[in-house]
Parts: sequence; structure tokens; C-alpha cells
Amino acid sequence: MDYFVGIVSIVISGMLTNNIVLNQSLGICPFLGVSKKTQSAVGMGLAVTFVISVSSCVCWLLYTFVLDLLDIGYLSTIAFILVIASLVQLLDIVLKKLSPSLYGSLGVYLALITTNCAVLGTANSVIAQGLDFFQTLMTGVSIGLGFTIALILMAGIREKQALYDIPRPFVGFPIALVTAGIMAMAFYGFSGLSFT
Repeated sequence: MDYFVGIVSIVISGMLTNNIVLNQSLGICPFLGVSKKTQSAVGMGLAVTFVISVSSCVCWLLYTFVLDLLDIGYLSTIAFILVIASLVQLLDIVLKKLSPSLYGSLGVYLALITTNCAVLGTANSVIAQGLDFFQTLMTGVSIGLGFTIALILMAGIREKQALYDIPRPFVGFPIALVTAGIMAMAFYGFSGLSFT
């Protein structure tokens, strides 16, 4: 029962109470860059969820069964970046083939998933916390879904902002930063949630 409560806590934490974008300020580049249209936001969110989930699991396996056993854990960052870059390249090929319109709308931000600190941060975090494989998978999925939720909410708000008369100094990037700050304060309200 405690294990189940721990899994629920991991999921709630990744999606709401410890949201990777709004609470930890990781992954801001795609959050602000791709959040102009909801369709692009959904695509990027799902792409990041896939990469975070799979890379966390592969990095956990690599660290547990290779790097730690050979006592070369200091190479983890390099190894993790190679894993993440390979997954992003695979995703790039698949999206180009299966969904050219989504591939085009994501543009350069798809390749930037490789350098997205949220992906590498999640892989390092699951190792540092000493999670097992299933907990690692759930952490990756929930953090990716939390990223997706934040991205979709931001895109929806930015689409509505285009309909209103915003003071000239705030048009564009400044109002996006103000919106992100207000969203971060709203998500901070979830910090009191606990299942223990």
C-alpha cells in the first residue's frame, strides 16, 4: 500500500506540485517558444513526454547496469546526453515521416529537446533519488504530462491574449513572461497537496 501511495505521490508531484516548468523553471525555451498555438503545444508536449519517459528509463538502465557496476558513474552526464540525442533524432525521423505538418510547426524546437534541461534534469533526478525502474517510468511520464499541461495552458492563454488590446510595451514576449509568472504562482498553490 505504501508503494502505491508513493507512486500516486510521484504522479501528482510531477504534474502539479513540482511542475518541471512552473515550479522548477526547467524547459522554459520550448515553453515560451512553442506555446503560441494549442496544436503545436500539444505536439511538443507529447514529444517531450515521450523523450523524458523513455530517456529516463534508458538512462536508469544504463546507469544501474553499466556505469554504476563499472564504477564510472562520473560519465553519466555524457552518456545521458547521448541517449537523449539519439531519442530526439529517432523522434525527428518518425515525425517527419508520419506528421509533416506537426514536424513543420515544431520547427527548431524539436531539435532543441536534446538540450532541454528538463529532460536531462529528470534523468539525473531519478538516479539521485534512487528510484526503482517503475518509479522512474512514472516520474518520467508524470513530469512529461506536467510539462504538457503547462504548455497547453500557456498556449490557450496566449491565443486568447491575441484577441485583446494589450498595452504596447507588453505585446509579445513581455506579456508571455507575465503570464508565465502568474501561472507559476497559481501552480504554487498545489504545493500543499500531500498523500502521505
